[in-house]
Amino acid sequence: MIGPESCDCGVTVLLTGLPSAGKTTVAFLVAGRLRDAGHRVEVLDGDVMRKTLSAGLGFGRADRHENLQRIGVMAEVLARNGVIVLVPVVAPYADSRDAVRQRHTASGTAFLEVHVATPVEVCAQRDVKGLYARQRAGELTGLTGVDDPYQAPEKPDLVIPTVRQSADASASLLMDLLVRKRFVA
Repeated sequence: MIGPESCDCGVTVLLTGLPSAGKTTVAFLVAGRLRDAGHRVEVLDGDVMRKTLSAGLGFGRADRHENLQRIGVMAEVLARNGVIVLVPVVAPYADSRDAVRQRHTASGTAFLEVHVATPVEVCAQRDVKGLYARQRAGELTGLTGVDDPYQAPEKPDLVIPTVRQSADASASLLMDLLVRKRFVA
């Protein structure tokens, strides 16, 4: 799976956190750096996957689980074939994330879990998609971290505290992890 030197190995990097935490921003910054360095990389953005691979799924617990499993299968296949796969998704439930990790482990494919740890108050201020405003107005229920649970990872491979640093600094933390784990030089 991972050799002693920097390898051309694939890996799935699951970036989990609340809506508007900065997951997608960090993923695309890292993807750009990796492409510039000549690596094969894909970003499986949760919002895009919801409109395509998981079209028709809702936001109840079972549908959220199914959504992540579908994305996890695609990520595992890509990573198993040497692609660095960045997956910015809310993924609020620990058991759903664990199932994706177990799928990777079973196939001998590398998997990293990154918690983009941004307080809900900061996410609500950013409110990139207007979800928090819609929830406050009573137009939306089941918003992760507000009126639906978010189970933060207990032992992530990395915690990115986006509230205390720039997006570039957050991307650098993830790049450093990929170097330490020898996925990139």
